[in-house]
Amino acid sequence: MGIASRAAAPPARPPRVGRQDADRPSGPASAVLPWSGRSVRLGPGLTRKSTDVQFLDGPSGRRASLLGRGLDVWEIIATIQDNNGSMAEAAEYLQIPAGLVEAAVAYYGEYREEIDREIELNEAEYERGRAAAAAGEQALRL
Repeated sequence: MGIASRAAAPPARPPRVGRQDADRPSGPASAVLPWSGRSVRLGPGLTRKSTDVQFLDGPSGRRASLLGRGLDVWEIIATIQDNNGSMAEAAEYLQIPAGLVEAAVAYYGEYREEIDREIELNEAEYERGRAAAAAGEQALRL
């Protein structure tokens, strides 16, 4: 009879509070809503920003993401920061066109607080997971 192994479920991610801006589109949780630095007129009194950045709702809340890439803006910005500010190196590492990195940087320029907060939350979650793994390894040695 072998030893059964169960993987523990990761700790729940803290909810993220997205910035609520008048120029940011809103809609149902499944909506994919684009953003850009320019507004598009939709009708009387209605505008929407449109480009390669979209908004997705998920367990961590509403977040800015690259359209069709599965990457959140904060991930791209963190990668740029990890590459000494090089957008070209980040694009190469992430295997995405430089134009998409530029779109993420443009969004970051307008919503820096939001993206910095998401990066901080991710780093805190990583540290919690790392500490839990180290504690588990230590407990196995006892």
